[in-house]
Amino acid sequence: MAKTVNVSVSLDEVGGNFTRLVKRFIKKCKKERIVEEYVEKSRYTKPSVQRRLDKEKARRNAKKAEREREKRMNRG
Repeated sequence: MAKTVNVSVSLDEVGGNFTRLVKRFIKKCKKERIVEEYVEKSRYTKPSVQRRLDKEKARRNAKKAEREREKRMNRG
C-alpha cells in the first residue's frame, strides 16, 4: 500500500508571492519523491532488474552510513 503524502504550501508561508509558492510546492514534491514513485510504479520492471537495483541501493546506503560513522568518530 502506498503511503499518503500531503504536500501543501500557503501564501502566508511565502509572503504572498505566487512564484515562490509554486517553487516551494515543486521542491516539497521532489523531496517526498511523489513524481518519481508514480513513474516507478507505472512501468514494469523485471524481478531480476529490481533485485539488482535493490542491491545497488543497499550498497549506497551502507557506504553513506559508513561515511557518517567515520565522520562522527573523527569529531569525537
